[in-house]
Amino acid sequence: MIEIKKIISAAIAERIQSMNAAAGLDAAAVEAMLEYPPDDKMGDIALPCFKLSRVLRSSPVKIAADLAEGFSTPAVARAEALNGYFNIYLDAEYMARKLMSEVAEKGERYGAPEIGEGKTVVLDYSSPNVAKPFHIGHLGTTVIGHSLRKLHEFAGYKCVGINYLGDWGTQFGKLIVAYRMWGNKELIENGGIDKLVELYVKFHEEAEKEPTLNEKARAEFHKLEEGDEENIALWRWFVDISLAEYQKTYKQLGIEFDSYKGESFYTDKMPAQVQKLRDMGLMKIDDGASIVDLEEYGMPPCLILKRDGSTLYPTRDIAAAVYRKQTYDFDKAIYVTSAGQSLHFKQWFKVVELMGYDWHDKLVHVPYGTVSINGEKLATRTGNVILLKDLFALAVDKVRAIMEEKNPDLRGREDIAEAVGIGAVVFYYLSGSRMKDINFVMEEALSFDGNTGPYVQYTYARSCSVLEKGGEIDLDGDIVITAKEEKDLVKTLLTFEEKVREAIDTYEPSVIIRYILDVASAFNRFYHNCTILGAEDEKVKNTRLMLAGAVKTVLGNAFELVCIKKTEKI
Repeated sequence: MIEIKKIISAAIAERIQSMNAAAGLDAAAVEAMLEYPPDDKMGDIALPCFKLSRVLRSSPVKIAADLAEGFSTPAVARAEALNGYFNIYLDAEYMARKLMSEVAEKGERYGAPEIGEGKTVVLDYSSPNVAKPFHIGHLGTTVIGHSLRKLHEFAGYKCVGINYLGDWGTQFGKLIVAYRMWGNKELIENGGIDKLVELYVKFHEEAEKEPTLNEKARAEFHKLEEGDEENIALWRWFVDISLAEYQKTYKQLGIEFDSYKGESFYTDKMPAQVQKLRDMGLMKIDDGASIVDLEEYGMPPCLILKRDGSTLYPTRDIAAAVYRKQTYDFDKAIYVTSAGQSLHFKQWFKVVELMGYDWHDKLVHVPYGTVSINGEKLATRTGNVILLKDLFALAVDKVRAIMEEKNPDLRGREDIAEAVGIGAVVFYYLSGSRMKDINFVMEEALSFDGNTGPYVQYTYARSCSVLEKGGEIDLDGDIVITAKEEKDLVKTLLTFEEKVREAIDTYEPSVIIRYILDVASAFNRFYHNCTILGAEDEKVKNTRLMLAGAVKTVLGNAFELVCIKKTEKI
């Protein structure tokens, strides 16, 4: 639709120029004013002429009437003026020819905005804390982050996915103490990360009764920082056990990372940044701690060093950002974390700016809302979590049961059940605005009715079935549009690139989810109301098969952008 809007904008700009040579409005300015009417009875594209009234020194009603008189371009069937709006009705067959041509030419690249060529984006997402299992609270950063990666890759960016593991901090002192008091090698090797979590939970339970355990934990972490060989060996073991477990979840989601450099990697890179802050006079002592005062920027101070000289999250994040800029020379660095960390990112982003790094404005924090379970906050230390592996298993089991009942002879049922079950969870999570808090209700997440993941995956499978039964398609054949449902579907499919651009600009995967639902809805109306395989006119049948092929391409491309797998049969 972008190219069609450019054609129309150029024609409108030319008409405005003839009405008032001094108006100074070019095609790009006109294009920015175009809207999609809420009701297609008001046209397919509209120009609110109120925005032109001052420039053209005329009423919106007259401007619209003047524009509509004799207006003609190849893309337009007719144009009319109504209450100050210039309403344009597009030629359905022109749009369909445009769609079929682009889908045939671009295929898996259809809808891709070529805006990232020669640019690099670094994305920091997922980043679980080592020795803690993946639970539903990790789903947001993981699937939002990976969707943003897929969107940017689709747009031509070179993307570097970084899993900034939480593999450093006092929690490892706690785990080392817990392991020595209540664990053993055989227990951990057999139980894996679940046993590490049990030890972590037990430590906090016991520390409530015996507070000196916290002192022991701090002492063990200090030994770890000092390079104690025994503690380093335990720490590495905990990390390896955790990564092995995380990889299972990433495989299910189809996610790979380019780097697993966690917090520990930057321990020897922080001193240089701390010294730079000192040399620039940005750091000062406050109650024994080293801070950067941000009061004049309306923020609390950014803590750089604790009283004992140990580092904090901002110190590590600054060092990591400098390393990533030097290593990848990014054009944009995206951090996907919960909204609760927004102040933290504003603070250290400002410190990076004060340090004189001219790439400070390339740092982007993408926050998202919290997740609760039936209204209760998640907490690893109390065990109030739903593990992702358990959630995925429940979803897959439900799909498997439905398939065994309705399609017991389907080949590859296990792979399809996993694709649909996990897709249901991901779709549910991404369907709302990322800033919206989610109260995770299992029954809703795993529902297979309504606007759900299984519904859109079934729609994709339906398009595949139509094409399989339809036989050979004449891609050079005449396009014949005879029904409103056909035109509506064409219009929807033509807006794909605009939706991709919007999702990238707003860092909002839910834009693609809503678009997928729009495509599925338009296709299913078309499927139910327009005879496809039994159409008597061969040109009509061929056109409708081409439309089904375009749906398959667009849904398949869109699925890739939101971590949902394609299912040709269900």
